[in-house]
Amino acid sequence: MSNQAIDGKTLKQMILHAARNLEAHKDAVNALNVFPVPDGDTGTNMAATMNSATREVERAQDRTASEVAAAMAQGSLMGARGNSGVILSQLFRGFAKGMEGKVTLDGPALARAFQEGVDTAYKAVMKPVEGTILTVARESAAAGVAASRRVKDPVKMMQLIVEAADVSLARTPDMLPVLKKAGVVDSGGKGFALILHGYYMGLTGSEIIATAAPQPAPQPARADKHDTSPAARIDFKVDEEIADIKFPYDCEFFIRRYPGGQPIPLEQVGHLMDPMGDSIYVVGSEDYAKVHIHASNPGPVLSLCIQYGDLVDIVIHNMREQHADLMENVGHAADAPAQAEEYDENAIGVVAVAVGDGLAEVFRSLGVNEIIQGGQTMNPSTQDLLDAIEACPAHQVFVLPNNKNIILAAEQAAALTNKKVFVVPSRSIPQGIAAMVSFLPEGDADKLHKSMTRALENVQTGEITFSVRDTVFGDIEIKEGDILGLWNGKIALTGKTPEAVLTSLLGQMIADKGGEVISIFWGEGSDEAKANALADSLRGEFPDHEIEVQYGGQPLYFYVFSLE
Repeated sequence: MSNQAIDGKTLKQMILHAARNLEAHKDAVNALNVFPVPDGDTGTNMAATMNSATREVERAQDRTASEVAAAMAQGSLMGARGNSGVILSQLFRGFAKGMEGKVTLDGPALARAFQEGVDTAYKAVMKPVEGTILTVARESAAAGVAASRRVKDPVKMMQLIVEAADVSLARTPDMLPVLKKAGVVDSGGKGFALILHGYYMGLTGSEIIATAAPQPAPQPARADKHDTSPAARIDFKVDEEIADIKFPYDCEFFIRRYPGGQPIPLEQVGHLMDPMGDSIYVVGSEDYAKVHIHASNPGPVLSLCIQYGDLVDIVIHNMREQHADLMENVGHAADAPAQAEEYDENAIGVVAVAVGDGLAEVFRSLGVNEIIQGGQTMNPSTQDLLDAIEACPAHQVFVLPNNKNIILAAEQAAALTNKKVFVVPSRSIPQGIAAMVSFLPEGDADKLHKSMTRALENVQTGEITFSVRDTVFGDIEIKEGDILGLWNGKIALTGKTPEAVLTSLLGQMIADKGGEVISIFWGEGSDEAKANALADSLRGEFPDHEIEVQYGGQPLYFYVFSLE
């Protein structure tokens, strides 16, 4: 393709190749995570984000490069998982912005689009860290921009950008001592380099030897309310009490613009649907839009929308029947907190991320409305978080990520809803519980957000897990299978049994922080007898502290505990 421009069809192939290349090597990316804990998932998160992007790209028209890039940005936005996935989605978002309105791309335009992606991603991260995916993206884009005057061919430009990314990736250990000590390059940077290599493969017609089927991606296509593109958003309406359903048919489908047809008028479609039901939204683009409505009769809805394009992926559920099935099985949930039948502008709800039946029940007992099963090893996507926010029976919603790798996705989801969302930046389960202890559902939301955020400072978090490989972290030499003690997310010590490591780690924490209350949640790999025996031993060793033990059910972590 030398000396030719990249059109929509070619860009689509580049993106599909990039997704397959990353999917094929995601385990190798995971293995680069500096922490030897069993939840190193940078590669998994980036691949899931990329696969969500490709799902949108495969649906999109490929008449122009701009259309394809916009689809990639939209799909990655909704499917972003973990910090690496969110940053990747921002790189794609800026990339699409940089080529907005362009039918094709030459070498300089391609470089400028990559640079726009870097600018967007750096703005999205509060404290950018060099030696990471951001550095690899920045230095590779800068190399392209610097060569723009002399390199017009997009193939040569892409090759230059790939080579610059490889050089930048190799330098990441020099920027982050923790990488050098572990003897690895940055995992996020490696994932991005794989994407760039995939772009080049798609551009030159190269084949990928090892491929793997993409993982299922969440449903795409809710637009950002701050987006200035043709995408638009129709406000949600409040569902009526499910037991007395006025609009029983839950309808969801996509409108695909007719070839040569008029652009889909998103806002107009929403307004025309208004008399037909509630819980209406029409989002996406002028070429491909997602529609949702609770209707009394699906027929008029489909008749209206088919005027604007082909209807695809039509799903219609009868909510009366679903409710009847639910009521037959509701006995076991009799003690669950009652949900509000309706809400006003001052109502406050809470969404929390947690994994493990015991931990989920703890959060419910403290007043959480929606639990997202996730956390370590399974970071929820932006779409997962957005769905939970919308399902929460309140106009004002607090979100507890309970994991440092989910905070960015939570903030991204907050920007996609018309509800007022407060992200409490909890970095662990104990922090989330501490925040909920100070939660008052009738309080002023702004003041409550401040008090819940302050509550995070009053808890020390301990986690007991195991090493998945030999490595060196700081001054600690770690062997595969060692039991690890993490204090506020950092490896503090190792040992041979979970109980011995917890006891030693707790001793360090008490010596440094004091505290009065110790709460221990036991998970997979432990059991109630071991946990109770551990608690009895700790009461003898720390007689001035109150010690509580509960079932958490969390995977991979023998114990999660807090000191307050």
